Amino acid sequence: MKLLETFFNLNVLDSALPALLRGLLITLELGVVSAVVGTLLGLVVALLGLYGPRWLRWLVRFYIDVLRAMPLLVFMVLIYYALPFVKILLPAFTCAVLAISLIASAYVAEIIRSGIEAIPVGQFEAARSLGLHGWDVMRSVILPQALRIVVPPLTGNAISIMKDTAIASVVALPELLQQATSQQALSANPTPLVGAALIYVILLFPLVRLVSRFEARSKQRAAR
Repeated sequence: MKLLETFFNLNVLDSALPALLRGLLITLELGVVSAVVGTLLGLVVALLGLYGPRWLRWLVRFYIDVLRAMPLLVFMVLIYYALPFVKILLPAFTCAVLAISLIASAYVAEIIRSGIEAIPVGQFEAARSLGLHGWDVMRSVILPQALRIVVPPLTGNAISIMKDTAIASVVALPELLQQATSQQALSANPTPLVGAALIYVILLFPLVRLVSRFEARSKQRAAR
């Protein structure tokens, strides 16, 4: 009984729920914006890394390697607390989006690059034989095929982005974890943190199952 009162106190959860829902809305907004920006930026980075001039390909490689090696927590704190020293003042939400989307773009770029490189060279040659050149080949022939390959890992990356939004609590953004922590301090009870954990599971479990289904379909296509 004491365990239930400590971790599953319904009265505490009821009083904390409005704040948790407000935090959930900010979490969803932060996650969606970061996923969209990170994916679009990652696509551009991948194409530049594959088809740009040599010096640009080296620069893209350095960009990807550095951001993949950088812990998101450190990067977010650096953006939020260091940029004001050079007179660049950004809201907490903007700092969080910038940190999450930049690091996500490095992973997206690698995913898209591997998807494009998985397309047989004959597809490029066939497209050129039809009179397509440059961006037309990529847009009409290569990217549609690569998309089927990269959808599962991109969906998995989107799940990681949504989980990474919890790190935004370190820059005082009132997302789900920050609200849960505040409510836990006010009530002197960990139930709001348990509630936040359950919300994350309810939110992300369908996406996890979706990734599993995509992967199963990809294996079925590969076996044919």
